[in-house]
Amino acid sequence: MAYLELHGLEVSFDGFKAVNGLDLAVERGELRCLLGANGAGKSTTLDLICGRTQPTGGRILLDGQDITRAPEFRRARHGVGRKFQVPSVFKELTVRENLEVAQSRHPGPARTIRLFPGLRLDRRIAEVLEIVELADELDTRAAFLSHGKTQWLEIAMLLVQDSALILMDEPTAGMTIQETGKTSRIFQRLRGRHTLIVVEHDMGFVREIAGTITVLHQGKRLAEGSIRQVENDPKVREAYLGSGGISHA
Repeated sequence: MAYLELHGLEVSFDGFKAVNGLDLAVERGELRCLLGANGAGKSTTLDLICGRTQPTGGRILLDGQDITRAPEFRRARHGVGRKFQVPSVFKELTVRENLEVAQSRHPGPARTIRLFPGLRLDRRIAEVLEIVELADELDTRAAFLSHGKTQWLEIAMLLVQDSALILMDEPTAGMTIQETGKTSRIFQRLRGRHTLIVVEHDMGFVREIAGTITVLHQGKRLAEGSIRQVENDPKVREAYLGSGGISHA
């Protein structure tokens, strides 16, 4: 049994099936990339997994449990974390404070900071800072971080929440070449410790991180396999004829 299973997953918006009978199986600790043209259903699939959007058909199983109708907050408690294209961090707080808020069970950043003023660095936070290489920015306000560092801080916030399944939507969008390279290193360190599903258009980045790639087309699974397999798949070539292939989708 795979860690995450989608069975015949569907969702319709005003009669349009954005995801249409999607089957997907992701093993624990796997790093899976979702590829496809705009409108293929990639981001909507992430929305369905995390509970932001409710399906109109099909089932979602996480570690053997049916979470198809579970609300978003319950999925988060089951270890589902979602990173969106635009980072969601507390700009007015420092890196340390952002991580303390993410880790806290107490609602509201102000209350967390009052209760835990951060005199001693938590061991888990220290470990996560080392993974995302932000230890030198511990007392920097998030508003003053570069775009790439802000992205890494949001990933770190998911890690201190112990998110077992992390969904990432175009994590390298807007990054420099150097920042993209560092993000690749971070993802390689997360592989095996966490299960990651990544929607990405940067094929250079995908080549560096991906083991298995799933190509979506019109809300369905079109192809699956290694980068070489999907690039040479006749169905993929036909679907993306005129766009220069999947690498240019």
